[in-house]
Amino acid sequence: MAAGSQGPRPLVLGLLLCALSPTVSQGGKLLLVPVDGSHWLSMLGIVQQLHQRGHDIVVLAHEASVHIKEGALYTLKRYPVPFRREDVEAAFIRLGHGVFENEPLLQRVVKMYKKVKEDSALLLSACSHLLHNKELMASLVESSFDAVLTDPFLPCGPIVALYLGLPAVFFLNALPCGLDFQGTLCPNPPSYVPRALSLNSDHMTFLPRVKNMLIFLSESFLCNVVYSPYGPLASEVLQKDMTVQDLMGSASLWLLRSDFVKDYSRPIMPNMVFVGGINCASKSPLSKEFETYVNASGEHGIVVFSLGSMVSEIPEKKAMEIADALGKISQTVLWRYTGTPPPNLAKNTILVKWLPQNDLLGHPKTRAFITHSGSHGIYEAICNGVPMVMLPLFGDQMDNAKRMETRGAGVTLNILEMTSEDLANAIKTVINDKSYKENIMHLSGLHKDRPIEPLDLAVFWVEFVMRHKGAPHLRAVAHDLTWYQYHSLDVIGFLLAIVLGVVFITYKCCALGCRKCFGKKGRVKKSHKSKAH
Repeated sequence: MAAGSQGPRPLVLGLLLCALSPTVSQGGKLLLVPVDGSHWLSMLGIVQQLHQRGHDIVVLAHEASVHIKEGALYTLKRYPVPFRREDVEAAFIRLGHGVFENEPLLQRVVKMYKKVKEDSALLLSACSHLLHNKELMASLVESSFDAVLTDPFLPCGPIVALYLGLPAVFFLNALPCGLDFQGTLCPNPPSYVPRALSLNSDHMTFLPRVKNMLIFLSESFLCNVVYSPYGPLASEVLQKDMTVQDLMGSASLWLLRSDFVKDYSRPIMPNMVFVGGINCASKSPLSKEFETYVNASGEHGIVVFSLGSMVSEIPEKKAMEIADALGKISQTVLWRYTGTPPPNLAKNTILVKWLPQNDLLGHPKTRAFITHSGSHGIYEAICNGVPMVMLPLFGDQMDNAKRMETRGAGVTLNILEMTSEDLANAIKTVINDKSYKENIMHLSGLHKDRPIEPLDLAVFWVEFVMRHKGAPHLRAVAHDLTWYQYHSLDVIGFLLAIVLGVVFITYKCCALGCRKCFGKKGRVKKSHKSKAH
């Protein structure tokens, strides 16, 4: 009886292995066109999984890339550009230093505009050199890739995909100036969908809605300096008229590193897949060094402090203020900082050049997380249920902090205006006020309650596009309509013309009837009067 009950199990396992083996062994070819910096770091998890599933991955990067390096998971193809790696590193450093310059608003805006213009010209030249590298582009055509995985923050990847005639999967957090809405043609009513950098929630009173509408109306002008040159470049390379919206609308699928636990709910399109928290998947045991730090913290535990990969050094005066604040709390602080150590650094604060952020946040002794509110850090805090003190610096970080603050998961401070006392009080508040821990644990529970992990979902959809050579059934036909067809202006005009025509004819008929009836009676009366005289 026992033998009989064991019999079918090996057969079932064998059938399962046979069913799964083609998926694992028959790997495809994927071209990856990333954006340097934290954008590239967010892609490493999906690259690792695709490599493990047998896919051949080729990464395209210029010679001056800072973070994109040779790796065992992929083949790296570099191309020459008219600038050096030192120039890119200097741009990153200037960005980090610029956020700590407390200058008048107008001066900051002018300086930021000039910097954005310089950096975007640098990136545009890199894209142009790639697309005009005939030898490299010819080799890509001959490689017979199945799909392109790219970050559309810079539209070079979409141009490459269109040139090669391949389906594209966009992997991103969000795009500035509503370009993601334009690319997906997703409805985005400004009445309840807050615009980027507005710092609005989805519950807006009248004045915030006015602010949201003004940003909505001005978005197309704000990013012209960065994105408008890619339209003519694409038109030249592809030999047909192209706009930036055409490039953004060319995606077969959008993999968005967000979800509705962090972001506010809004309409979505069928080819939008949410994989927020994808960077939380990889966890490792702490090294002996960090395990020692954590264990030495005793019952008070630790606080993790990092301002991200792009800011590791801050002005001395501000560093001393922060160091003074950290010395006022009971916890041990692990601070990722590569600058000159502040002279007033307290004994409870340990400076490290690098730290395993996700692994530390997952440790039961971690009490709080001081973060710049980048999407990686926000999701790692949500995944591990750690309340935050948020010091947003630039970009989407202000909006990320606003979202977490409205959900009661942390406290936001202005890093330029805060005092040592402000920071110390904020840290103590998120640790001692249990509501912050309860709220972040609630968000963590919502985030983790899902049928499939974000990384597995992302891998499935990339492979789906590779297998089926795209996903046209998920792409709305709205992309093929003109602007007046999309808004039904031609239909409205036609129906309005019919209504006006009917009204006009009715009016004319009534007027004619009135003249026939009342005009005849008037003439009869006049003839009677003339006879009486």
